[in-house]
Amino acid sequence: MTATSAAVPASIYRQPGFLPFLASRVLAMFAVQILAVVVAWQVYDITRDPLSLAYVGLAQFIPMLLLLMPAGDLIDRYDRKLILGLSWALEALCAGALLWLSATHGGSVTAFYGVLVVYGCARAFTGPALSSLLPQIVPRERLAAAIAANAMIVRVSTITGPVLGGGLYALGGGELTYFVCLLCFLGGAAMLAFVRVRYAEQRQALEATAWKRFTAGIHFIRSRPIILGTISLDLFAVLLGGVVALLPIYAQEVLNVGPTGLGILRSAMAIGEVTVGFYLSVRPFNRNVGKVMFIAVAIFGLANLLFALSTLFWLSFAALLVAGGADMVSMYIRSSLVQFSTPDTMRGRVNAVNMLFIGSSNELGEFRAGSSAAWFGAVPAAVLGSLCTLGVVGGWAWGFKTLRQVDRFEDASPSKQA
Repeated sequence: MTATSAAVPASIYRQPGFLPFLASRVLAMFAVQILAVVVAWQVYDITRDPLSLAYVGLAQFIPMLLLLMPAGDLIDRYDRKLILGLSWALEALCAGALLWLSATHGGSVTAFYGVLVVYGCARAFTGPALSSLLPQIVPRERLAAAIAANAMIVRVSTITGPVLGGGLYALGGGELTYFVCLLCFLGGAAMLAFVRVRYAEQRQALEATAWKRFTAGIHFIRSRPIILGTISLDLFAVLLGGVVALLPIYAQEVLNVGPTGLGILRSAMAIGEVTVGFYLSVRPFNRNVGKVMFIAVAIFGLANLLFALSTLFWLSFAALLVAGGADMVSMYIRSSLVQFSTPDTMRGRVNAVNMLFIGSSNELGEFRAGSSAAWFGAVPAAVLGSLCTLGVVGGWAWGFKTLRQVDRFEDASPSKQA
């Protein structure tokens, strides 16, 4: 891996407006992670029904699924910073509603599900707006470093947020926890006032009909082998090869390390991701990016295969650590290629489709892992999934020659693609 050009300033963190953007995202991510832990706990505490947890996820996922495409269209047509601020403000209102329900509910969870539906509607706008706003804040030559820093900060939030949520709930119950979420969402929206849009491209006339606008992102991705290969590689690699859902079984039945060991195993991938993400934010590279991405996904598959076969705790931890680092390298390249390949006028719709793929790979990947373990056993399911990931890497490397041959991120720009 080669360091970026010396013409690029030393640190992305000195870029005007980037730190306020990171601060706003950290606040919102903390709120999202805290709320996810506490609302699931509360709903299960009321119902004592495991199926209620599925409904918690479904109440948020369905509106996101239905609204992602319209959200991408609106993000391409209107002020992205304004849309992001409004979506966080709506999420703050949802946190306030959950606070009120937590203090006054009479044992029914129907109202909780209703609030989560609205919350899912707001989150449909948040992801594409964040991804589309970032390239308007930093110059193109520093975008890859900004993506790495952003990914690292988000990962730190996803690690520490649930712990903080559990502590707040133990300290002051749902009322205190949702109040902190409300403040974090509002704080994130307020921090956007210090984020200046400096690199927005001139907007072009969009398609006349709503249907053409909604489907333009899909048609654009299908016409760009680099984007299609990048997004689909992530989808199938995670869908077929993820092992996170199997960690409780491994901790209890294979490694015999109990809940403490499970917590350590779950942190292993995150430690690898955060460490590599910080390195890439300081020392981004920009050579042979297509080949490096395929190598990183292959290492991810091999590391998961090693974990699947391991019966030693330290070796399993090391394998997950390597898998996390490889996944961060792959994510860094994938996100950068999507951003560099997409004109500013299409970012909202393309990022909406990308978010749909990411959400599908994570949710369906956990279902695939769990159902495979139920049919074949945990170890055969993990081995089979890892081998499938390696098969995907080989198939995509053969089928997407253009993606494999990308040297620099700039080579993926629309003007250089066929």
